[in-house]
Amino acid sequence: MTARASIIPFRPRPQRAEKLISNGVLGMLLFVFVEVMLFAGFISAFVIIKSRAVGSVWPPPNQPRLPFEETAVNTSALIASGIVLLIAHRMYVRGKESVAVLLAVATLLGGAFVGLQGVEWLALIREGLTLTSSTYGALFYTIIGAHAAHAVAAICVLAWAWVRMTRGRLSREAMSTVALFWYFVVLVWPFLYFQVYL
Repeated sequence: MTARASIIPFRPRPQRAEKLISNGVLGMLLFVFVEVMLFAGFISAFVIIKSRAVGSVWPPPNQPRLPFEETAVNTSALIASGIVLLIAHRMYVRGKESVAVLLAVATLLGGAFVGLQGVEWLALIREGLTLTSSTYGALFYTIIGAHAAHAVAAICVLAWAWVRMTRGRLSREAMSTVALFWYFVVLVWPFLYFQVYL
C-alpha cells in the first residue's frame, strides 16, 4: 500500500443546526397541550351537566354554595405567583443569575394557594359537600382536585428549581421548562374558577 493510498481526505463535519426549541421545553409544551385538552373536557362536562340540572337549579338546593369571594384571595395569590415567576424567568434567561429570592416567593405564593384551597375543602366537607353527596360535589372535587394535583406537582418542581439555582446548577432550559408548567397551572385556574365557582 502506498503512502498516497493511506491518506484519508479531510471532510469537515457538517454543522449542526441550532435548535429552535430545547427538548425540555418542547416536551413540556406537548404535556401542557394534553393537559389543556383534559381540562377542556372537564369544563365541557361541567357546563353540560349544569345546563341539564333539574329545574335549572344549580347548585342543588341541599348543597353548600362555593365560596366565590373567599376563593378570590387564593386566586390572587396564584396570579401573583405567576407574575413573580414570569419576572424571575425573564431575568434568568437574560443572564441575571440572582433570582433565587423571586423563585422562592413564587413558590411560597403557590404554596399559599394550595394551603388556602385545603382550608376551603375542609370547610365544604364539614358543610356536607363530598364526592358522593351529589353530582355537583363529584364534579367540584374532580375538576378542582385535578388542578390541585397539578399545582402540588408544579410547586415541587419549583422547589427543585430553587434548590438547583441556589447551587448554581439550574440551566436556562430547565428554568424555562419549570416556568411553562407553572404558567399552565396559573392560567388554567381563572377558567376553572369562573366556570365552577359562579
